[in-house]
Amino acid sequence: MKKQLRKDVLRERMALSHEEVSSGSRQICERLMQMPEFTQAGTVMFFIDFRNEVATGEAIKATLKLGKRVVVPITDIPNRKLTPSQIVHYPEDLQSGAYGILEPRPECVRPVPPQEIDFVAVPGVAFDVRGNRLGYGGGFYDRFLRTVKPGATLVAPAFELQLKEEVYPEVHDYPMHWIVTEKRLIKC
Repeated sequence: MKKQLRKDVLRERMALSHEEVSSGSRQICERLMQMPEFTQAGTVMFFIDFRNEVATGEAIKATLKLGKRVVVPITDIPNRKLTPSQIVHYPEDLQSGAYGILEPRPECVRPVPPQEIDFVAVPGVAFDVRGNRLGYGGGFYDRFLRTVKPGATLVAPAFELQLKEEVYPEVHDYPMHWIVTEKRLIKC
């Protein structure tokens, strides 16, 4: 069920045109950046988008301009963990990393303790309105989110097509507090 749902949603998302991704991402990121939880956050973690995910580049640039500390994940595949690393210049601090996703270049790695992160934008394949998340299957975020400070806001930027009735959560899956789509802001 989960495998099939993951395949179906990824296929739907990959079918979005460049314009749909671009326009939807702009609406989602604007809505996300207006959230009080975002405006009050000192340290914000974004994912770097790939394969038609919600594009985060413009939000990262805008957040850096606001003077907030911005961190992005470095994926450590052998140890199955994410390390948050501060970026100062976007996209100059980045190069292609694990799975072909951009991450900080070796000379730009500035690890930040997860307990210092106030707001996390979490990627995923599909979500339900209760905040359950279907990830890519590696468990990287489920493990990582257990280490961020209690009280940090977890937000899923997602296109409406990624919202499903049921995403078959398991015990180890970590739920989101909010889902932000191009049409609405959902408190889970």
